[in-house]
Amino acid sequence: MMEERSQGDHLEGSGDCAAPSRREVRRESRRDAILEVASASFLENGYAGTTMSGIAAELGGSKGTLWSYFPSKDLLFGAVLDRVTDAFRQQLTLTLNAADPIETALTKFCTKYLTKLTVPQSIALHRLVIGEAARFPEMGRIFYERAPWKTQELLAGYLEAAMDCGKLRRHDSFAAAQYLTSLCIARSHQQLVSGVIDELPADRIREEVDHAVTVFLRAFRP
Repeated sequence: MMEERSQGDHLEGSGDCAAPSRREVRRESRRDAILEVASASFLENGYAGTTMSGIAAELGGSKGTLWSYFPSKDLLFGAVLDRVTDAFRQQLTLTLNAADPIETALTKFCTKYLTKLTVPQSIALHRLVIGEAARFPEMGRIFYERAPWKTQELLAGYLEAAMDCGKLRRHDSFAAAQYLTSLCIARSHQQLVSGVIDELPADRIREEVDHAVTVFLRAFRP
């Protein structure tokens, strides 16, 4: 009887880890294809120039099928941003190691952050938001909530813990996160978005990160 129960328990546990069905795999693959096309369309045509009909036509399916995945353009735009930013935030989480000296952790975070924000895709996205947020406030809100706010929230959690341990002086942790991320982009990001410069070399990124972390710690170290 014990052997039968063991086998039954094993089978029950296996069901919890069952592989996705073919239908689920196809649906996820279709969703990825939609997001791929939508991402390219938003960056190339802008928010106003991107239509659900146009995306459906490029995918070769019906508009109804597209709407079954994403009932509106703003939901589609949000999903595109989630796809772009989720993996990046996971990488940022790894840089904020509580075991590292705070200067080391912040330098790793800021390097990863500034490197990501200065790649061509990120610059194109910022130009899109700046150019169209006045006409489409929902787009600006979605971008802020999915990208800057979530990143600053992640950093704020780390800074709050550092304040609790006495490594940083007490302050509003979310405001402190905003200060640090602003310091990271203060010197060159606007030049990239404006087209004054075309790229930010690795040595320039290191220089700007060192400056940002130094200024931040000068303000917040006890």
